[in-house]
Amino acid sequence: MFYNESAEKIIESLKTKKQGLSTKEAALRLRRYGPNEIKAEKKIHPFTIFLKQFKSFIVYILITAIVVSALIGEYLDAGVIFAILILNAVFGFIQEYKAEKSIEALKKLASFKAKVIRDGKTEEIDAVNIVPGDIILIEVGDKIPADARLLEISNLQTLESALTGESLPVKKEVEALPEGTSVADRKNMIFSGTIVTNGHANAVAVRTGMGTQIGKIAKLIQETETEFTPLQKKLRSLGEWLGGLTILVCILVVAGGLIKGGEIFPWLLIGVSLAVAAIPEGLPAVVTISLALGVQRMVKKNSLIRKLPSVETLGSTTVICTDKTGTLTCNEMTVRKIFANNSVYEVTGAGYSTRGGFVKDNKLVSSKQLSMLLKIGALCNNSEIVDGKVIGDPTEGSLLVSAAKAGIKHDYIIRQCPRIGEIGFTSERKMMSTAHKIEGKKYVFSKGAPEVILNHCDRIMVNGKIHRLTREDRKRINGMNERFAKEALRVLAMAYKESDKLGERSLIFVGLQGMIDPPREEVKEAVQKCKKAGVKVIMITGDYEITAKAIAKEIGIEGSLLSGKDIDKIHDLKKYVEKVAIYARVNPEHKIKIIDALKKNGHIVAMTGDGVNDAPALKKADIGIAMGIVGTDVAKEASDMILTDDNFASIVSAVEEGRAIYDNIKKFVNYLLSSNLGEVMILFIAMIIGFKYAGVLVLPLAAIQILWINIVTDGLPALALGLDPADPKIMEKDPRNPKEHIISANMTLNIIVIGILMTLGVLYLFSINLAKGVVLAQTIAFTALVMFEIVRVYMVRMKYHIGIFSNKYLIMAICSSIALQLAVIYTPLSLIFNTAPLAAIHWMQIIIVGSIVFIAGVSAAKIIKYLTHEVD
Repeated sequence: MFYNESAEKIIESLKTKKQGLSTKEAALRLRRYGPNEIKAEKKIHPFTIFLKQFKSFIVYILITAIVVSALIGEYLDAGVIFAILILNAVFGFIQEYKAEKSIEALKKLASFKAKVIRDGKTEEIDAVNIVPGDIILIEVGDKIPADARLLEISNLQTLESALTGESLPVKKEVEALPEGTSVADRKNMIFSGTIVTNGHANAVAVRTGMGTQIGKIAKLIQETETEFTPLQKKLRSLGEWLGGLTILVCILVVAGGLIKGGEIFPWLLIGVSLAVAAIPEGLPAVVTISLALGVQRMVKKNSLIRKLPSVETLGSTTVICTDKTGTLTCNEMTVRKIFANNSVYEVTGAGYSTRGGFVKDNKLVSSKQLSMLLKIGALCNNSEIVDGKVIGDPTEGSLLVSAAKAGIKHDYIIRQCPRIGEIGFTSERKMMSTAHKIEGKKYVFSKGAPEVILNHCDRIMVNGKIHRLTREDRKRINGMNERFAKEALRVLAMAYKESDKLGERSLIFVGLQGMIDPPREEVKEAVQKCKKAGVKVIMITGDYEITAKAIAKEIGIEGSLLSGKDIDKIHDLKKYVEKVAIYARVNPEHKIKIIDALKKNGHIVAMTGDGVNDAPALKKADIGIAMGIVGTDVAKEASDMILTDDNFASIVSAVEEGRAIYDNIKKFVNYLLSSNLGEVMILFIAMIIGFKYAGVLVLPLAAIQILWINIVTDGLPALALGLDPADPKIMEKDPRNPKEHIISANMTLNIIVIGILMTLGVLYLFSINLAKGVVLAQTIAFTALVMFEIVRVYMVRMKYHIGIFSNKYLIMAICSSIALQLAVIYTPLSLIFNTAPLAAIHWMQIIIVGSIVFIAGVSAAKIIKYLTHEVD
C-alpha cells in the first residue's frame, strides 16, 4: 500500500536505494514494467464510425428496398433511396468523428521530462522511462511524473485539484499513515500529473503507467461503456416497431397479390412502394439536422455539444451532479471576512478580480482602518498575480487581492517596503515572518494560524492604537476564529512589530482574514431555476464536509450529506441517494457508484466537472458536462457537452434548449408519421379496392412520388418544425418521465384519425378522376397528398399555442415545398415523376377536399384531447 509503511521499508521492498537505481537495473525494470504511459485499449477507426450509421432497423428495410428495386429494374427508385441513405450516414459521421480521445488526452499528462537519481548522479530523463524504484527529484512548478512515496521534504505542497477535487494545495509529510486512509488524505504520497506549488522533495516511484491513480482513471474510462441516450432508445424502438409493421404489411400485400394470380415482379414493386411509404426516410436526417441546428443555437449560449443526441438528453435530465471546485465555485481563493478593531468586516467581490470593497454593519466603509492588516497580508507573501492568475499559493493570492481592493498594489508596495529578511513557513511552525525597511525604520510582519500568532503576541492594535493584549482579547479572537472556521473559512492571523532584528516574539496582533473558494455569483439563481424546473442539483466534491456544507447552504442546495467513507460502508446506495444532496471527500469510484444508484432509481443524470478525477463519471453519466476554460483535456474528451464560459448557469439554458428540441422532435414525428400512415393506407386500401384502368391494376401513387413526398415536400417543413420557438413556460414544468414514449396515446389517435381522413380524401379524388387517365388521376392524388400534409403542419402546431407566423423558416419551407411540387407538375421533371399538368378545376377539387380534412382533423383533435386527458 506504500502510504502505511515507513520510507525505509518501501526502499527495501522495491530493492532500491537513496542513491538511485543503476542504469542497467532501470533498463531491466523498464522491460518488466513497461513505459510510464497510459495505454489505449481500443481505438475507433473512422470507417467503423461511418458503418455504425447504417445500424438501424429502418436502414435495413430501405437497403432491402434498394435491392428489390434494382432486381425489378426500377433503378431510379433504387438510386434515390441509396442517395438518401448515404447522405444520412455522412451527416451522422461528421458529427461523431470527434469521438473517443480520452486516453490520448491522458497521455499528454505524461509527456514531459523528469529528474531522477541514477548511478548516484542527478539526470533528466523522459518521464515515460521512469520505473518503480527510481528516486525522483521535484521542486516548485514541476509536474509529478509517477505515483511516489515521499522520502525527504522541505515545505512541500502539491495542487491535486485535478485528481481529488480539493482546491487548496496539500501540505505533504513523510510519516507513515494508517491503513484505509483515502487518496485525498495520503499526505506522504505524491501523484502523477499533479503540480508542486511549494518546496522541494525527493521520493521513490512506486507506481507507473496504468498503475498510477491517473492510470486507474484511464482504466475506468476504458471500462465505462457509453450508453444510449433516451432519444436514441426511443427512435430505435420506433424504428423497430415501424419496421416490423412494414414487413408484415408487405408480406400480406405480396402474398395477396400472388394468391390472386398476379406476377411476382409487379407485386414486389407494390411491396417496395409500401415499404417506402411506411418508412419515414426523412426522419433520421431530420432528427440529425434538427439536433445539429440546436447545437448551433446552444453554442451562442456558451454550450458546445460534442455528441448530437445529448441535446435531447438535457431536456429529460432529472439530476445534475456537479463538482464543487471550479464549477459551483470560482476555483479562486477569496477573502470573505476580516476581523479587526474588534469588528467584523465583509469583503465583497469574488475570485481574483480586484473589484470589491469592505462592508461593516451593512455599510460600505473606508479601507484606511484596515490598512495595516492588508499591508501585512500583501508583504508577508511569496506569491504574485500575473494576468489575473496566481503564481504561487492560492491562499496568499487571496491576500494580495484583498489588499488590492484597498488600492494597495503589490508591485508598488514591495518597492516601497523592500524585504530584508524572512523566516519561512513550515508545517511545524505554522507561521511565516518577513522583515521590511519602511521610511528608514525596520518592521517584522507575520502571518499564520491564529492560535500560533496569538501565542507570539502581547499587544493588540485597535483603531490605530496599541493596547496590552488581555485575556478577554484572546477569548474574543479565539471565538471569532472558531466562528469563521464553522463558516468553512480558512483563517490566517496578521501581526507585526517595529524591530531591527528579525524575531517573532512580542508581536502586535492586528486581525484575522478568512478566505474561501467562493460560489460563482450566478450559481445561486441557476440552482433556483433548476428547482423550479424539477431538476435536483447534487454537489459531489473531494473537499472537506464543513466546506461542502457551507457552499451548499450559500447557493441553496438542500439535503443530507454523505462522505466517501459512508459510501464505502453502504451496500445499497440507491436507498439513500434520494435524500442526499452533498457528497464530500469522494474519489472517482464513489462518483460512479452515485451515478449508478441514481440511474437505478430511474433518473437521467447529468454530471459536471473539470478535473481528471471527473472523467469516468462524465462518461458514465447520461450526459457529461465539462468546463471549457479550466477543464482538463481528459474531462473535455470524456464529456458530451462543454461549457465554453464555465458558467453553471449556462446549464439551465442548455436544459431549456434540450426541452424545446424534444418538443420539436415530437412535432415532426407526429407530422411525418401521420403523413406516412396516410400513404400506407392509401396504397393498402387502393389495393384492396382494386382500382383498374384498361383492365390493369393501378395504384394512386408511384414509388418515386412517395419518395419525393417523404424527402422533399415532407422533409423541408419537418426540418423547419425543428426551429420552432420554445414554449415560454417550458422551464416551469417538471422533467418528463424518461420512460415516456415519443408517441403518446394522444399522438397515436391523432395520427390514425388524420391518416384515415387523408386516405379518404386522396382516394376520393383519385377515383373521380381515374376515368380521365391514370397519369392525371395519380398527379391529382400526388398533389392532393402534398397539400394535405402542408395543412397537417399547422394542425400539429396548434397544440403548442404557437403563432402561425412565429417561424419564418417554416413559412419558407412550405413555400419551397409548393414551388417544388409545381415544378414536378409543370416542368420537364414531369417526365421523371410521370405527372400531368393540372387545370384550375383540379386545384379547386383539392382545395375543397383539403378544407374538409382540416376542419374534421381540428375537431377530432379536440375530442381526442378530452378523451386522453392530455394537458398541454
